[in-house]
Amino acid sequence: MGEYFEFIFGIHDNTLTWWQMSARAVGVFFAALFIIRIGNHRIFGKNSAFDIVLGIIYGSILSRAITGNAPFWPTIAAAFVLVMLHKLLASFAFHTDFGLGTFIKGRSKALVKDGELQKQAMEESSVTQNDLREAIRSAGSHVGTDRIKHAYLERSGKISVILKKDDEA
Repeated sequence: MGEYFEFIFGIHDNTLTWWQMSARAVGVFFAALFIIRIGNHRIFGKNSAFDIVLGIIYGSILSRAITGNAPFWPTIAAAFVLVMLHKLLASFAFHTDFGLGTFIKGRSKALVKDGELQKQAMEESSVTQNDLREAIRSAGSHVGTDRIKHAYLERSGKISVILKKDDEA
């Protein structure tokens, strides 16, 4: 059985055929899915730098297993270790208060306070007034920035907008 597996996946071959690479792609797909299920489901659901970095490295590592640029099993193991590291750091960030969560995931930044643009924060974050108007439209409104109670650049890079109530205008 082991010899059959080695032949199909080209485990000890210096060059892979198209069908061995295809078999590896299918195997890596299911291994990656399994690893993500063991890890943290939020890995690819969020867009914080913490999650994006993992996604890039994870894809890069697994591609090496498909193309044969690295040994198959050690590459799968490295992907597993990386996802477990992500899960461990996310857990530490959740359970600690000494700034690890902020370092790993970042922090939100106020762009508008009580209708007043926070120009320095906007400049530091490269957020324009057009970006704010887009966020207002995404929130389902067409009001001006003076009608914004608060707007934040979230850790995910999205802009969240809280509009003033009618009696606050």
